[in-house]
Amino acid sequence: MRALRSLLLLIALCAATVVLVISVGGQSGRPVELIVTGGTVVTMNRGGLVIPDGAVAIDGGVIMAVGPADEVARQFSAKERIDVRGQVVLPGLINTHTHAPMVLFRGLADDFTLEEWLTKYIFPAEARTVSPEFVRIGTQLAALEMIESGTTTFADMYYFEDDIAEATKKSGLRAVLGQSVIKFPVKDAKTPEEALTRAEAFITKWQRDPTITPAVAPHAPTTVEPGTLKAARALANKYSVPLLIHLAETRDEVKAVQAARGATPTQYLESLGLWEGRSLAAHAVWLDDADMKILARRKVGVAHNPESNMKLASGIAAVPKWIAQGMLAGLGTDGAASNNDLDMFEAMRFAALLHKVGTMNPQAMPAQQALELATRRGAEALGLGDQIGSLEAGKQADLITVAMDGARQTPMFSPASHLVYVTRGDDVRTTIVAGKVLMRDRQVLTMDRQAVLNEARQMADQVRAALQAPDGKGK
Repeated sequence: MRALRSLLLLIALCAATVVLVISVGGQSGRPVELIVTGGTVVTMNRGGLVIPDGAVAIDGGVIMAVGPADEVARQFSAKERIDVRGQVVLPGLINTHTHAPMVLFRGLADDFTLEEWLTKYIFPAEARTVSPEFVRIGTQLAALEMIESGTTTFADMYYFEDDIAEATKKSGLRAVLGQSVIKFPVKDAKTPEEALTRAEAFITKWQRDPTITPAVAPHAPTTVEPGTLKAARALANKYSVPLLIHLAETRDEVKAVQAARGATPTQYLESLGLWEGRSLAAHAVWLDDADMKILARRKVGVAHNPESNMKLASGIAAVPKWIAQGMLAGLGTDGAASNNDLDMFEAMRFAALLHKVGTMNPQAMPAQQALELATRRGAEALGLGDQIGSLEAGKQADLITVAMDGARQTPMFSPASHLVYVTRGDDVRTTIVAGKVLMRDRQVLTMDRQAVLNEARQMADQVRAALQAPDGKGK
């Protein structure tokens, strides 16, 4: 009987492999644009399939097949092949919360609480320096960093988001981009009403783009008035786009909302109808059980930002509990002004370690789960789970390859363990989005790397001068 069960299991596994290879029209010798072959393919599908000598066939920006390299080679012929022996192939990483242009404030103000950091340093710095040119140059720098460290999709909240979209599009990255709305005057809008008008124009311009998903981004329940929050939700629903917001990031925020509104931030926003539509909430450090039930029921994506939360001493989000309660959890870096980088491998490692020590349970967040947060679960949190986040036929061809031949990576018993506990962003060798190779063998192909760095350094000089000038206008 045991032998029979083993035989049936073997047949089932073989059948699963065949399905993987054939799943999108795989007649013999079918020509495709690109095959990435020879590496250990970590698919991140729900079955956790890993193919030791695997290949991914790509055509028209879409994954045509994933399977053993020899099977894919028999069924497809490619105009271009990338041999990645000695590397791991996995879905591109998904950063569910950033403020991309804030890379230009990297290291500007460290070692403060969120409130002090924002009110004494960041808001004043933004008032003096943010402009369309600032966000363009900052986004270029952020995009370069993300391409080089394996992020293929990011979610953003900032000002002049149209300029961010233009720079992102040129880089080749995929993004969910939220035009910020806040109650006080900022550089791109003097009033919340003006910000909403700008957001609508932004949404209508980009809503049909294949790699840019526009969104509206009311800043937080404490920095946006109830009427504006309702208007932002109505705008998002009008165009069927996401709403992005910061939520329950600090204990002080929760206390302030409870004092003013008689409810937690999550429950207050629920009373306004804010969760009635596609939504992504960033941080969510201070949630109670009722909050989690609301967010799970409303299918709100929630972005966990372990490094920023640690650096600002905001607290430890109960992410293992989120997952247990069925919440749509993703992983983010936050802006590089509070992190201070955009390396999602680092974010995975910190997430896995933080929750072990926070719960005193080494199994609180296994490596595989941290990897899921940065890939498949992150895609689901953004409402893009049917398009990205795993290497499966029919999904968008967003993938990266990671070198595993270094001294600190030898030996490799578990790809997931190495990806979370060993790998760094600069181990990424190739980055592909929608079938387009953005970086190959560490050479970025869609951006002039030196020009991006030169512009960023020049803008940093302008920021430095503006912050040193008493009148805020620079020297």
